[in-house]
Amino acid sequence: MSLDVLLADDHVLCRQALKMLLEREGFNVSVEACDGQQAVRLASEVRPDLAVIDLAMPALNGIDAARAIGKVSPRTKTIMLTMYTEDHFVIEALQAGVRGYVIKTQAAPELVAAIRTVNQGQIYLSPGVSAAIVDAYLTKSYAAADPLTPRERQILQLVAEGRTSKEIADALDLGVKSVESYRTRVMHKLEIHNTAGLVRYAIRRGLVQA
Repeated sequence: MSLDVLLADDHVLCRQALKMLLEREGFNVSVEACDGQQAVRLASEVRPDLAVIDLAMPALNGIDAARAIGKVSPRTKTIMLTMYTEDHFVIEALQAGVRGYVIKTQAAPELVAAIRTVNQGQIYLSPGVSAAIVDAYLTKSYAAADPLTPRERQILQLVAEGRTSKEIADALDLGVKSVESYRTRVMHKLEIHNTAGLVRYAIRRGLVQA
């Protein structure tokens, strides 16, 4: 039986290439998303077998999108497709429930293998990702996690994308004062005192691209 796949990437050409690759291998790309929020909404509606999502996406990053997909569609197994190889990204992805972590430069030969491995209930990591990371994750010996909550990270990401408080409030169905309160809380937690500092932090954390 063909597996239903949700494909989420904000780059149209990359998404089209991945769709062609997966469909050639017999998988059914049932829905496509161009940002993290759309990926979560579609996962809730369609309940696909697997979700292949980019880490750096607008509106909601891939790690928080994976965490949300796990809540709205528990049966959906998520694979992260990314350029980021740093340890903390892999650890955070595993913490968010991601079952596969594939480096984009190796996507064509590895993504199909990752889907089949994850579908069998196993974890798949690109060879470029150290096995020591999994050991650290399993033994809880990794560095302290991001101090922000998922909602605070989402606010930070939208601020770093250049959205105004009104635009963020409209996008998240919040009051402007609530958004400003979240923003103040984020700055306090991170000990950052200006927007430029928030943008730099968001880039380092992979929430937005430079």
